[in-house]
Amino acid sequence: MPLPPFVEQQRIVEALEDQLSRLDAAEKDLKVAHGKVSAFRKSVLLTLVPEKTPDSWDVTTVGEAGSIDLGRQRHPDWHHGPEMRPYLRVANVFEDRIDTNDVMKMDFSGVFERYKLEPGDVLLNEGQSPHLVGRPALYRGQPAEVAFTNSLLRFRARADVLPEWALMVFRRHLHARRFMREVRITTNIAHLSAKRLKAVEFPIPPLEEQKRLVQRCEELLADADALEKSLGLGLRRAQSLRKSLLNRAFTGALAPQDSEDESVEDLLDRIRGQREAAKKAKSGRGGRKHKPTGSTESQQVLASPATASTIPRNAIQQEFEL
Repeated sequence: MPLPPFVEQQRIVEALEDQLSRLDAAEKDLKVAHGKVSAFRKSVLLTLVPEKTPDSWDVTTVGEAGSIDLGRQRHPDWHHGPEMRPYLRVANVFEDRIDTNDVMKMDFSGVFERYKLEPGDVLLNEGQSPHLVGRPALYRGQPAEVAFTNSLLRFRARADVLPEWALMVFRRHLHARRFMREVRITTNIAHLSAKRLKAVEFPIPPLEEQKRLVQRCEELLADADALEKSLGLGLRRAQSLRKSLLNRAFTGALAPQDSEDESVEDLLDRIRGQREAAKKAKSGRGGRKHKPTGSTESQQVLASPATASTIPRNAIQQEFEL
């Protein structure tokens, strides 16, 4: 363990505490800003898809705005077969994002066309934790030739509804916790059935208005994504800076050095010397019981035959239990 001079240790500790306190404050501000970005993203969706719609909008239900289908149930008998196809499940569908890193396969012999996804389909989590049930993502064609399981619901919009607008509506319902009012919970998992989803309200503006709102939403959310990415970079830089500060602290580069500072070796030698001197002084005080100190009173006591005769030869010091 490296040991700089004691006074330099004090300078290092002082400088390190000052820098780390500033870094802690910066990290706290970044995390607060990250929370504000999430709130901004939610605000965008709630504003562009308002609860109280303009008179020119049509307000119908999800079931009337498109078709709802439940995916195929998984079964051990279909783990192997002649028509193995990739499928998406709840673990692949996040909000406005489909994760293709862990796509599994099963046999869809004779039924693949029924469960095959088409670009523009919106997938929603059928089973999830209550605040994530109904989490939607738009299938844009990747991965190709893929099906879906019954952990997901598929919404296919009718002709006058843009798939991107449908995604906005479902994201709005997710953040407004509208789906939570329709779920049923079994074994700690919330389920959003196709029947209940069909009854949820679905606003439909004129087609041109849909396009305008979709474009505006994409612009604002792209800004939010860019800001969130920048904040994430700032947090990673803060972590690197923390490591760098500790490295500089233990290599003598954080605080100024002074050749006049007492080295640790000299400090330890001085402490050892003080301890040895203290031991000798203590030993010297204990020896006065057996050796004359030169004082007249002590010499008289030791020289007095009467006093000497009163001390038993087998006298011992009394001991007390601790």
